[in-house]
Amino acid sequence: MERAAKKEAVEQLNEVFKTTSVAIVAQYSGLTVAQMQNLRKQMKQAGASVKVSKNRLAKIALEGTDGVAIGPMLKGPTVIATSNDPVAAPKVAIEFAKANEKFVVVGGSMGKTVLNVDGVKALASLPSLDELRGKIVGLIVAPATKLAQLANAPAGKLARVIQAHASKGEAA
Repeated sequence: MERAAKKEAVEQLNEVFKTTSVAIVAQYSGLTVAQMQNLRKQMKQAGASVKVSKNRLAKIALEGTDGVAIGPMLKGPTVIATSNDPVAAPKVAIEFAKANEKFVVVGGSMGKTVLNVDGVKALASLPSLDELRGKIVGLIVAPATKLAQLANAPAGKLARVIQAHASKGEAA
């Protein structure tokens, strides 16, 4: 790699680290090209991205960002998964690690917080941002639905009582 290309790669990685909320570090030694493509595809579908970079360049790119503490995790052939949603990258990484034993999650960072493997697993077990938004909307809408049901209930009961009396009168 030429010096200019290295500088550009460091700048791009630095921008990625500054703009994303979570970075997951994993070792991928022994994965096939098809498996790596599958990982990239799954990450993209979840709204995350995967970067393979020289560890030295990644450590330089981490300087001045919140994720600077993951530098020591960058040993051997590593891949860095990043996402804006704090749950997307960890969830895909943990699921991929379950299916591929050669893919080992080392740790990561969320903001200035350093995560070990258990921390990444804990993040992966949380519902995604979209799921949480759906639950909040459901909680907000539920009281309005209950109010509408309660407002219509007396009228419905009254209609059933009148119908019952009318049916009695016709039967007699």
